Amino acid sequence: MQVEQQPVDAGNPSSREQRFVDAVIDRCKKDKGMAARLRRADNPATEYQSWELLGSLGVDLEKEYERLPFVTTAAAIAKSKAGHNGSLTLGKAILACYDNDRESDQAKARLRRLLACDERAEVCRILRPVLTLIDSKVGQPLDYGRLLRQLRYFGQRTKTQWAQEFYGQPVQAVQEEAEA
Repeated sequence: MQVEQQPVDAGNPSSREQRFVDAVIDRCKKDKGMAARLRRADNPATEYQSWELLGSLGVDLEKEYERLPFVTTAAAIAKSKAGHNGSLTLGKAILACYDNDRESDQAKARLRRLLACDERAEVCRILRPVLTLIDSKVGQPLDYGRLLRQLRYFGQRTKTQWAQEFYGQPVQAVQEEAEA
């Protein structure tokens, strides 16, 4: 089930997504047991281990289309052991895994696979190993708030943002040029 597309507002400190990311990071720092459960939650068979935290943060656990972006993001944060939310976008992070080489067949294949996804559940499933790769290869944290918002409102706009981040100028710079 698709939800109406919403604009991606990177950096809005008061957004639900940013509050969620901040809460997960804070909880992982304070509760190592919860951090371990969240790391295991990226597997559908053990996803339930994240429900305590998600439920306490207002995520509707009964609605898979709402729950999956939060589970995916929380697991990625816990696995990365991020001390803070970063500023790296997903497209740039994929590119950074391959020495910032836009001609890398592996990098393009990873991006194309994400762009081929049609549903939120599919993109969350395909994204899990990509996030693990990013964590192992890139030395800076993702903008998890932006990623969560992109997953919550996954659709054509999110795909074009990822492609723009990977292949060209950031979306914001393109918009600023258009306004000039």
